[in-house]
Amino acid sequence: MRVLFVTDLHGSKWKYERLFKVAKDFRANVVINGGDMLPKECEPFSQGDFITNYLDDHFARFNSARIYYLCYPGNDDLGIFDELFEETCNKYPFVVDLAQRKFEIEGYDFVGMNWVVDYPFRLKDRCRMDTEDYIFQEQFGTGLLSKPDGWQEIDDWFTHAKKLPTIEEEMDRLVRPGDMENSVYVIHMPPSRLGLDKCYYGEEVGSKAIYNFLEKYQPKLSLHGHIHESPEVTGKWNAKLGRTICIQPGQLDEFTYVTIDLSTMKFDRIKEQYVT
Repeated sequence: MRVLFVTDLHGSKWKYERLFKVAKDFRANVVINGGDMLPKECEPFSQGDFITNYLDDHFARFNSARIYYLCYPGNDDLGIFDELFEETCNKYPFVVDLAQRKFEIEGYDFVGMNWVVDYPFRLKDRCRMDTEDYIFQEQFGTGLLSKPDGWQEIDDWFTHAKKLPTIEEEMDRLVRPGDMENSVYVIHMPPSRLGLDKCYYGEEVGSKAIYNFLEKYQPKLSLHGHIHESPEVTGKWNAKLGRTICIQPGQLDEFTYVTIDLSTMKFDRIKEQYVT
């Protein structure tokens, strides 16, 4: 099975256009879009317009080509549009909203999770404590949750977050594959300790809970994103954790993606410059 993995496109239309062309050229059976799919730089409450006016047609092209498209919103994609996103995916048999779900294709189980470890930024729609003993970072302001009529400020975010399931608990809640050796986990947050989670300023911000889960259950492959610059900072975009291969392609100015052959476990990271 040929898989094309990309993540953190943040509404870049030229990258979305290249994604379809590359998928066709690679003869991909499955495309996986690992989160943060919607525009970040524009007014965030217009993200719904991007789903309706762009992603709908984008999904339709893959559906017509009979290429499976597994995807979910990420931490910069407002939670208030999750229902619209899922409804749009559900229009197409080959398009799957993989958030907290398992989907089987030709004997391989794909499992998705788009919660992330809490960070200092204000938008908290998808943030969780990593484990029960998680130590919060210094915050840039009060927490914000998206609501249909605007932002809801959470003055005491720490207390609020402690009432939510941790990343560790969210991982344990996922539907388990029948055969871990033929499973692919698509987790927006990278694991800790593998060099896939390093920010420009040097801090490693990956999830200990995700590392522990992968180490314990040993899926065939895990796919991550979230920390766009990490591969450029560390020079590392894949790592082994026992028998599990972990991949984090990153995403900066170039269009960056990874091609994967699940049968041979051959994979390549490719970067393309924007061409007018």
